[in-house]
Amino acid sequence: MFRLPCLVVFAALLAPVRLVHAAPDGYTGIAPVNSQDEAERAAALKTALANVVIEQTADATILSRADVASAVAQASRYVLQYGYERNSSGAAPLQLVAQFDRGAVDAMLAQLGLRGAAPTANASTSQAKVWIVGVRSAEDWLRVAGLLAHDPLVRDSRPLQADGDRVLMELSLAGGLDGFLDGIAAKGMLAVERGTGAEATLTLKR
Repeated sequence: MFRLPCLVVFAALLAPVRLVHAAPDGYTGIAPVNSQDEAERAAALKTALANVVIEQTADATILSRADVASAVAQASRYVLQYGYERNSSGAAPLQLVAQFDRGAVDAMLAQLGLRGAAPTANASTSQAKVWIVGVRSAEDWLRVAGLLAHDPLVRDSRPLQADGDRVLMELSLAGGLDGFLDGIAAKGMLAVERGTGAEATLTLKR
């Protein structure tokens, strides 16, 4: 098998919440809510995940980064389960208790290059096929290979076929494809188009 070498802002939404670590496979965030309304739940999940990120990075200002805020906006991708409890603090009648996938959150933090973050051994692994488009020279390929080599979510990769300036790659990813694609898009070298024959097409920008 051929392997490439090592191939918005939510600060205003944050309310004081109690944050505790869950079992080894999850982080738990708790956010006050007035009801179990779907719209309020979506905002509360973002608040809970934002506080997880703040605790893991030890940086209360981290949400001022646009890429971090964008990742937190996708809080529903990282939720394992959630429920409601009575809120004894009086800030709101209820509190949402959400458990987030530890491996996926750690992988997201590593993707963002945040201090102390790294994919954990128990992070789930997924397989994906993506087209890399615009590879017209060895230099182009080295740019793409270098990007993938330093991506903490790429555990393994192999080319399946080549067609003109396109290469179909099979990737083994820590976490899901969406997190990988979000991180690639944020880096700006490759334009991301989802669901185009393969599971995604990544086009090299000029």
